Amino acid sequence: MKMIKKGITLSLGLVMMGAASFAQSLADAKKAIDAEQYQKATSMLKTLVSSQAKEGENYFYLGNVYLLTDVVDSARATYTAGVAADPKNALNYVGLGHADLIAKNPTSAKTNFDKALSLGAKNYQTYLAIGRAYIDQETPDYTSALPNLQKADELDSKDKDPETFIALADFYASQKTKNSEAYPMYLRALDINPNSTRSIVQIGRMFKQAFSFADAENKVKEAIAIDANYGPAYRELAEIQMQWSRADKATAEAKRNEALGNMRKYLDLTDKSFDSRLRYAQFLVYAGDFETLGKEVATLKAEANDPRNFVVKRMQAYSAIENKNYAEGVKYMEELFGRTQDASRILGDDYLYLGRAYSETGNDSLAVINITKAVKLDSTKVEELATIGKKYFTNKDFVRAAPIFKTVVESNSKNPLLAMNYYYLGSAKYMNSKGEDRSKLVEADSAFSKLLAVAPDYEVAHLYRARIARAVDGIDNKEAPKGLAIPFYEKYVELVTVTKPEKAASATNGLVEAYNNLGAYAATTDKEKAKEYFNKVLALAPTNQTALDNIKFLTQPATPAKKAPVKK
Repeated sequence: MKMIKKGITLSLGLVMMGAASFAQSLADAKKAIDAEQYQKATSMLKTLVSSQAKEGENYFYLGNVYLLTDVVDSARATYTAGVAADPKNALNYVGLGHADLIAKNPTSAKTNFDKALSLGAKNYQTYLAIGRAYIDQETPDYTSALPNLQKADELDSKDKDPETFIALADFYASQKTKNSEAYPMYLRALDINPNSTRSIVQIGRMFKQAFSFADAENKVKEAIAIDANYGPAYRELAEIQMQWSRADKATAEAKRNEALGNMRKYLDLTDKSFDSRLRYAQFLVYAGDFETLGKEVATLKAEANDPRNFVVKRMQAYSAIENKNYAEGVKYMEELFGRTQDASRILGDDYLYLGRAYSETGNDSLAVINITKAVKLDSTKVEELATIGKKYFTNKDFVRAAPIFKTVVESNSKNPLLAMNYYYLGSAKYMNSKGEDRSKLVEADSAFSKLLAVAPDYEVAHLYRARIARAVDGIDNKEAPKGLAIPFYEKYVELVTVTKPEKAASATNGLVEAYNNLGAYAATTDKEKAKEYFNKVLALAPTNQTALDNIKFLTQPATPAKKAPVKK
């Protein structure tokens, strides 16, 4: 009898040991997911699915890893297998609903969520998973997420699970303007588990968003002190330091170097899986280290139908273009745009880089088309388009320059270079008019008028308005010009001789033009005033023939049949 009891005890012990081993293994897998060790987590969960085929939770977390790594089809197949293996487990229906949300099918998602609730309405984890699904997508559905997270909190009445508060905190923190609501939730999670490195890192992130970089850095280092192998802490530290480097020129180089070192540390701690290396490569883009990026991205290989190849192709293109391998960059970018299945993932920067590459390979027309598309998606990129316009302008191709600058000035009214772009637009329109096309002259004048609304003391704009007015006067009042240009010439002279006298030395040509025209108009009513203007010309340019001829004309005896020489 004793032998039987001993056998029973031993058997029970083995069962309990197996359960503990299973629980620990799943816990380890979840810990690996949190640490962004996705390759390790995938391997562990596949083993669990194989050895514990009836446990639906294994499938759910494996599906979650696939979602995190952007392999939605594999995630859906895994959740479906989980439903078949454990039909009463609600979580895999939540997973299917999450996949539906990513596929932009909220109706199907709700059907799956409702099915999950029919099985697990009394389990806070069901509501927690649904709430997270609504948050963890490209465009979070905060309205749908909150009641589910609140219900999870209600059902977890004893506040045993810090994940409930972390999810609520993430709900608020992801909205950025609600960090004050997120902060106490992370603290409640830390009350339950003081070693919650995720909560500590998230608090550090909030400090970063408030541009309190020193506090952010110190907070994240607290997480590293708890677990020196927690990879996401190094990633967040790298991002803090990189942003810090851009905000503080004095420490820019040192912080950038620290950031790159910590991001490398992150890579080393996340098992150097494809996904962690992909994230590292993306950080190199952010850091502007395109030389290293070129080497790193060359080693990233994925299956041909893997959607992550899209991002790899993008970075191959970016690194080639930044490293001045423009033809290769065009090749990669055309391959990127050729992935019609990924058309919705195209960014403004993709058009921008393709435009740059086309420009550098001499295909300016395609450059303009693509950079214009980039500007439509992100108006802050407008100066990239202006660069092409300046190229045409410098080459005196004013016909092509003008419409580009028209797009530039209309795209971003807050662009700090708006005044200069109005100058290019006005000048190009003026040159296109050849002084004869009245409509183009009016368009040019409008551009300079808008320039002066932004920069009233930009003297060259007044000079151009004078030229335009003189041309229009010649068209509209050919027989008896009304002196439309005079106020603009007078303003120009005032600006460069009185308001900004330091500019007079470099404005000789403009002053000669202004004085000659002012003198010519004054000659019809006030010869002495006209002489004064022409003498000012000769003081600046003693051999100026227009001034010499007019002085000669004005000082000789009046002859009714003669008129003043044509002004130049």
